[in-house]
Amino acid sequence: MTLQVLKRPQRGTVRVGSAANPLDLSRRRVFLWFVLPAAFVYGAFLVAPSLYTVWIGFNKWSGAGPMTFIGLSNYVHIFREPVFIGSFVNTLLILFVVGGATFAISFVLMLVLREIAGRRIIRAVIFFPNIVPGVVLSIVWGFLFQQQGMVNAVLKSIGVQQPPAWLSQNSLFIVIMMGLVWINTGFYATILMAAVDRIPPYFFEDCALAGASAWQRMRYVILPLTWDVIGIAAILWTISSIKIFEFIYAFAGGAGYLPPANVWNTAVYSYAAAFASVGVPRYGTAAASAIVMVLLVGIVVVLIQRVFRRETIEF
Repeated sequence: MTLQVLKRPQRGTVRVGSAANPLDLSRRRVFLWFVLPAAFVYGAFLVAPSLYTVWIGFNKWSGAGPMTFIGLSNYVHIFREPVFIGSFVNTLLILFVVGGATFAISFVLMLVLREIAGRRIIRAVIFFPNIVPGVVLSIVWGFLFQQQGMVNAVLKSIGVQQPPAWLSQNSLFIVIMMGLVWINTGFYATILMAAVDRIPPYFFEDCALAGASAWQRMRYVILPLTWDVIGIAAILWTISSIKIFEFIYAFAGGAGYLPPANVWNTAVYSYAAAFASVGVPRYGTAAASAIVMVLLVGIVVVLIQRVFRRETIEF
């Protein structure tokens, strides 16, 4: 007996997503109506001002009157100015020293709080500084470290007769960095703890059965399975670290006065050049400083992506 394969008569084929499909055309129109307003707002309020800032960086401009094109003179000037060099170094210290301390403490909190029953409450407490305005936090930090503040009171109670002058010129920036660690640790600890919470429990059960130490659990389980989240957190810190302004300004300055120049970062330097200059405002200098920091962030982000680039582990 011969088997005959019956073929269904072929009809006109309509490909999904082709221009001839009326439903697809309708979806495209609806999609455009949703995208165009967002694209307009994004271009008008972010792309256009950013490009205009780049252009200002090549000009001498006081905010009024015509601009004078001076090429790279603003960039040459800021790298010859000791105040900008100092603020650039302070920005790097915030980026790497404060960032390193923040992530180190966040890792410790992640490991310790994972074993505690009330970790959700503790997580909410350490996250609290992130929902308080930076100006308020700077006032609280100033009360703690003033000469008659709580920190010196504690030091005197344990036998320190002459506690340090925390708010002096020499130690002011160190106190600022300590405050930034305090403010940001809760946010990044929360991110890391959330990343650990998504790891299936059987990984830790297997470690317990194998007699793995805390370091071995950290190295072979937690780090590999949270590596992508750590990379994203590092990028978030890199971007946010150059935008720190209000805490430094309110803690070391305020009331219409700029902070001492030795505690400036590039954000404060740009503000001072544009709005608090003695004499004529220097918008070109401020724009050049901002562009330099954007380039720095771009370089650091690319390096972070290379360090944390690896195949995604699915679990």
